[in-house]
Amino acid sequence: MAETEEMKTEHHGFEAEVAKLLKLMVHSVYSEREIFLRELISNASDACDRLRYAAITAPELLGEDADFAIEIIADTEAGTLTIADNGIGMNKDDLIAHLGTIARSGTAAFVDALTGDAKSDVSLIGQFGVGFYSAFMVADKVTVTSRRAGEEQAWLWESTGEGDYTVAPADGGAPRGTQVRLHLKDDAKEFLERTRLTGIVKTYSDHIAVPIRLATGEADESGDPVNQGSALWTRPKSDITAEQHGEFFHHVGGFGEPALTLHYKAEGKIEYTVLLYVPSLPPFDLFDPGRHAHVRLYVKRVFITGEADDLLPSYLRFLRGVVDSEDLPLNISREMLQNNPVMALMRKAVTNRVLSELEKRADKEPEKFAGIWETFGAVLKEGLYEDGERRESLLKLARFKTSAREGWVSLADYVAAMKDKQSAIYYVSGLEAEAVARSPQLEGFKARGIEVLLLSDPVDDFWLQAIPDFEGKPFRSITKGATDLGEIAPEQEPEDGEEKTEPVGAGDMVKLTTVLKEALGDDVKAVRASDRLVESPACLVADESDLDVNLERSLKAHNQLGGAAAAKILEINPGHPLIAAMAEKARGDGALAALEGPAHLLLDQARIASGEPVRDAADFATRLAEVLRSSLDR
Repeated sequence: MAETEEMKTEHHGFEAEVAKLLKLMVHSVYSEREIFLRELISNASDACDRLRYAAITAPELLGEDADFAIEIIADTEAGTLTIADNGIGMNKDDLIAHLGTIARSGTAAFVDALTGDAKSDVSLIGQFGVGFYSAFMVADKVTVTSRRAGEEQAWLWESTGEGDYTVAPADGGAPRGTQVRLHLKDDAKEFLERTRLTGIVKTYSDHIAVPIRLATGEADESGDPVNQGSALWTRPKSDITAEQHGEFFHHVGGFGEPALTLHYKAEGKIEYTVLLYVPSLPPFDLFDPGRHAHVRLYVKRVFITGEADDLLPSYLRFLRGVVDSEDLPLNISREMLQNNPVMALMRKAVTNRVLSELEKRADKEPEKFAGIWETFGAVLKEGLYEDGERRESLLKLARFKTSAREGWVSLADYVAAMKDKQSAIYYVSGLEAEAVARSPQLEGFKARGIEVLLLSDPVDDFWLQAIPDFEGKPFRSITKGATDLGEIAPEQEPEDGEEKTEPVGAGDMVKLTTVLKEALGDDVKAVRASDRLVESPACLVADESDLDVNLERSLKAHNQLGGAAAAKILEINPGHPLIAAMAEKARGDGALAALEGPAHLLLDQARIASGEPVRDAADFATRLAEVLRSSLDR
């Protein structure tokens, strides 16, 4: 019978980023190459979990092979090491999708994240879901034979890791599941030794809940599992070592070391076990628009899903780990999770427990908590906007950079340090932390020793719209509305001998502001004297009834402004030499003509200081050139 097109051997090239990754693996000389076995065992375990879940609604998929296991077979004569499982298996399309490309985003990010440091780069492998390719660190050829559960045809995938691979029908009746056979390099034959393999399994994979058996052809082999074979979260807390926690953390997608471990069993109305980790390093997809969770949901030790989005709020998406329920039905679908009352109760309880543990860490180990906040504060602050029920708890956790202190400051600490006549919690927001710290609007507050929160996370302007105050102290932007700084005296007076500029008098300021407003027209909403400036001649602020400067900028950037931006108020510094000189001009004849050019330059200078572009770059350049020419002619 003629061979059908579908049954021919097919040659495929790896996607570009996978090719880069394979080059790294093939030519690696890393001392920690043993992690390849951890990654392949982890993949085999996941395949068994997925079939166990699928068999709940389709038990026929198991056939007569219902006992899951992972086998590691070492063939010293052939120089091959095989990792075999009887899990869900793969068909032709699966092999191409999973082994020829990266199904999820992040491969490019992985390649970009490579540092050149061997230990650091190897530790990146698990985080980016590219564990299979680590096989090429020890093998010069890899063959994968796989038959998907419920299908008859098995398929053979083969590659040397040098740019392409082949997929063809497998001869004979292959068992269900996947067998990954590594043709080991000459300098990797140590991975055929039973003692070496046993050590790796016990070090990295002892927590795997599927029995792992070794077959090395030695006479004393018992066939007993090498690993303990019980799910880590089911073991007593006192029996789990830090090393075991570290390996399980990597198994569930963690990177680096866990900064906080939360392990407990809830009993009562509903029963479930929780083993969660707060990473010490940010996951690469922390700000992915999907905001997916990465906590695995199990029911009675049966894997249900690796992205239980309904189990925790999205602002806790950085957590890694497992929640195992005793009360959810085993045949629950991922679609049914959203409206399940048991799921809702677990979500509420687990979320409260996580925030409680974070609060304990903040109280008892503030420096360690500061590290957690440094990494995940921008995400946790999303809860201030989204989670009204836990807003008070999140406000207690929140930490901020300020204009007056190094390190992170809580709102409680801020309020405790407020000046006697200070009535509000002041803040300034912007797109970049360094630019925010240089805001000219800060000058008057610094001169009076008034602390200002420096906010540079995208979510900051939004949660502030939902939370008007903390402990009765209102939040107030220093770039919006008038200030009450006149009631608080500056902390430092100019030293004797220091050059002083007499502030422009009230009458002259009225004249100057009138002329400037006439010159600038609708480009500004108003011109007024400022008490928030010390060194800068001018700044822009929003009117009390308008959107704050940075919130408006954020909405405009996301096409959510819903209209033209409101004109800003130009505030000028009565004590600045430039303003004094302009006030002198405003007293004479032809003041409007004399100040029109300088007025627009002053406005553009204020725009630049606020992080905004000038409205008309050509006009700005022309006016600036004229001022420079005039100064040189003197």
